[in-house]
Amino acid sequence: MENLKKTPLYEKHIELKAKMVGFGGWDMPVQYSEGILTEHKHTRKSVSIFDTCHMGEFRISGPDAASDLGRIFPRGSAKMKPGTARYNFLVTDEGTVMDDLLIYRMAEEEYFIVVNAGTIDTDAARIKSLLSETTKFKNESSKTGKIDLQGPLAGEIMEKLGFNLSELPGNYKWIKTEVKGIPILLSRTGYTGELGFEFYSDADKIAEIWDLLIAFDNVSPAGLGARDTLRLEVGYPLYGNEMDEHTTPVEAGFSEMMMLKKRKNFIAEKILKDPSKVTKVLTGIILEGRRAARHGNAVLSSEGKEIGIITSGMFSPLLEKAIVLAYINIDDKLEIGDKVQLKVGSKALNGVVVELPFYKDGSVRAKF
Repeated sequence: MENLKKTPLYEKHIELKAKMVGFGGWDMPVQYSEGILTEHKHTRKSVSIFDTCHMGEFRISGPDAASDLGRIFPRGSAKMKPGTARYNFLVTDEGTVMDDLLIYRMAEEEYFIVVNAGTIDTDAARIKSLLSETTKFKNESSKTGKIDLQGPLAGEIMEKLGFNLSELPGNYKWIKTEVKGIPILLSRTGYTGELGFEFYSDADKIAEIWDLLIAFDNVSPAGLGARDTLRLEVGYPLYGNEMDEHTTPVEAGFSEMMMLKKRKNFIAEKILKDPSKVTKVLTGIILEGRRAARHGNAVLSSEGKEIGIITSGMFSPLLEKAIVLAYINIDDKLEIGDKVQLKVGSKALNGVVVELPFYKDGSVRAKF
């Protein structure tokens, strides 16, 4: 039996009768008593909290930290301003994705990097091997606790905690502050497509913050299941599904975000800038019916030719239709409105290519 790690909030999940599953080496709540569908809808209309203590945190510092990170990561980080955060990628020498992550600029010579749970060790080894001798690396994963507060009413909860909305960080920015005397790093980030904040504190204090948040009437816990359906509904790729060591961030649709034409002297630069290296295109498809296709199912053209493979699929609670993300071979690239078939067992489900995101009414960019 796998020896799973437990987050500092494990006992809270057991008290709430959560269904626990193994994820990235951790024993995590996939859902609570009311189920994934209810948690999903609640996050879209109200506000939910997620245990994300399983994720990893690194601190990088030194006079060459900025130049090192600018060289290691394909999306520029050297010119980030302190107080900002940026979505980025750790890539192999071939330009494929080892992990997707968040980089926080803490100070002129200091960064904070948040990585996925299942890749903590490999990420740490890769980054350390690429740093200058003058740059310090510290793995703070075991002593860091993290909670995500996500939903359109997140601002109201922050007010109830005593925050002035005008003082809260803007999108992909962060501040150092405190909650009831507990020091925290508070960032306006998340992966649901809704307004949200992420709370980082010492691991032994995170349960106190959980208790404060869950005591509010509108706040409910949500697990990994809802986290996955929420991100897919807004078309966000997931490491292990849409991104892996067989896929570049360009193929995953992040070429414009990375502003590669302006970037120089970074790992796999020639590969990521070479259009001939793009072998597939991430594509959104809505099905005609409610039945969902799943990871690994084939995508067929209207003529019946196999042209791609599904990476994620689900029934969308908000759209009330089945949706999928799929990689389509570059030579068979589709246009918005093109019809396809999705092979599910012996059946072929009809679908149409749509513009991402699937769900467009999220509150992620809400202004106070």
